[in-house]
Amino acid sequence: MIHKITMKALAIVFQIMVVYWLLLVQQIGVLAVCMLGTFWGQTGQCAEQKVYRIMAVGDSITEGGGDISCYRYPLWEKLFSAGYLVEFVGSRESQSRIGPLPHEGFSGKNAEYVAKMLEKDFRSHPADIVLIHCGHNHSSSEKPVPGIIKATETIIRSVRNINPHVVVLLAQFIPSGKLPKYGYIPELNIELSKLAARLNTHEQPVIAVNMAKGFDWRTDTIGDHVHPNLKGAEKIAEHWFEALTNVMASPPHSFHPKIVTYKTAGDAHLTLHIFGPVNGSAGKLNPAIIFFFGGGWTLGTPIQFYPECAHFAAEGFVAISADYRIASVNHTTPFESVEDGKSAIRWVRQHASELGVDPSRIVAAGASAGGQVAAATGIVPELDQPGEDSSISSKSDALLLWYAVVDNGPTGCGYERVKDRYREISPLENISSNVPPTLFFLGTKDRYIPVATALEFQKRIRMSGGRCDLKLFEGAGHPLYEYRKGDETLRDETLRDADKFLIGLGFMPD
Repeated sequence: MIHKITMKALAIVFQIMVVYWLLLVQQIGVLAVCMLGTFWGQTGQCAEQKVYRIMAVGDSITEGGGDISCYRYPLWEKLFSAGYLVEFVGSRESQSRIGPLPHEGFSGKNAEYVAKMLEKDFRSHPADIVLIHCGHNHSSSEKPVPGIIKATETIIRSVRNINPHVVVLLAQFIPSGKLPKYGYIPELNIELSKLAARLNTHEQPVIAVNMAKGFDWRTDTIGDHVHPNLKGAEKIAEHWFEALTNVMASPPHSFHPKIVTYKTAGDAHLTLHIFGPVNGSAGKLNPAIIFFFGGGWTLGTPIQFYPECAHFAAEGFVAISADYRIASVNHTTPFESVEDGKSAIRWVRQHASELGVDPSRIVAAGASAGGQVAAATGIVPELDQPGEDSSISSKSDALLLWYAVVDNGPTGCGYERVKDRYREISPLENISSNVPPTLFFLGTKDRYIPVATALEFQKRIRMSGGRCDLKLFEGAGHPLYEYRKGDETLRDETLRDADKFLIGLGFMPD
């Protein structure tokens, strides 16, 4: 009897140990995936990453516009490239390369005015972090420093009352050559440093950020000797970036592409952001994938596809995100965008040997208008462009299209930009028997690309003897996911489908 009880007890203990061991193995596996994802820069994350809400407070230096270069876009660019997810918030907006970026910048207004406005605006647009660069629009003759310090303290206490955990980064001002009007700035910077030290606590940080370091108004401002030029805005962004990285949690990954120029068109120096294959070996030729960002041929940035590039680099691709000419930066039309897309494919094929690329396995990919550019590389006939070797093909070997514009006709997208010349670059109008294998992702609630258009595109390719796989996402819109907010679910699903598609083509191992 005792023997039977002992054996039964041992069996139960053994079962418990097996379950424990399986759970332990599972946890180790998850940890390993997390570690590899961080090392490779994979898009899948093991825990939801925090999106920091940032409010930029100030005057025209914060607002930007006209000839004034603003630091907010280059700051966002630095943060996203470093792996951080941020959202600028505020009651006001001004345009950037990626569209409107909210803020609390009031051109022509002083700190006292901003202090009156901010409590209401911050309550409507709460933030985790507040950047304050506010103290211009006074004159030395007014002896304004005490008033500016009082107003700045009011701003800080207002945001603390609404969000007790807010972090405040307080700028010490960039120097100005507009004298004697702004002769008070050196004194103001001393007092701002004292204010930060007085209000700073572990629970409610207030940290002074020295914007004057390395800033020279002779080279870093526009003609008024006050407002930053592009170089100056970049320096301001770098100071904010360094301070922000000290108060935000470390991101799970960061991106470090090699950036090379592939084309010069007028004053535009167009670049490719290249992610080398992980664990690539010398002498091995790898497939390449080239992404083209979305934005209606007007807005956008190659940074959009950094996460996707990291994914494909981990799969053994030379993964590239391409810059191309857009209206907001280069004052161009979709025709120039398509020209640049073809130039990018041609450049990669021309430099295939030094890049370690198999010139017969070059994939073009893109989203929205960038999807149109990608599709054009595989569908629109070759274009002879000055300074390029037309004997080298600009045709891609496969297409991955995220909610792509494939119809530029009167009932499609972009017709107002191309008019009666739409047939020259519209993918739908140029389908032939040599369209490369295509995978098309589209949401059923896309407000720009009707499902019927995608089905017609697929039908014409198939009727011409080609392959077009269409993956519809029920209820999804345009875009399928918000890359700036780190949306992962549909991104991961599209990448899994893309992997299967490319494996089937022999572009990557199973």
